[in-house]
Amino acid sequence: MRPQLIISAIFLTLAVTAAQAEPPHLKDRQTGKYLGNLSANPYDPNSTSNPYGRYGSEYSEDSINNPYGRYGSPYSSDSPNNPYATNPPAIYDTGGSGQ
Repeated sequence: MRPQLIISAIFLTLAVTAAQAEPPHLKDRQTGKYLGNLSANPYDPNSTSNPYGRYGSEYSEDSINNPYGRYGSPYSSDSPNNPYATNPPAIYDTGGSGQ
């Protein structure tokens, strides 16, 4: 097999694998409540970057972008926007491992 063909096959395999990978997501550490995907895609309905979606809207009670909500307020113990939060959302990968 020619080297260019091998390199092309490896690149194609990596590109397909990367395209199928799901973004990490947020969950409430205590309740396990799903809080959206950590994705820069504003068209993903579950993305924290979708300004019109449940998890990205500044008006949604489930959004980390709502400055008056449980998960977005800089004063809430459940918000990643509070540097002193005692229960900020955990980040999980697609395999379910949390940080």
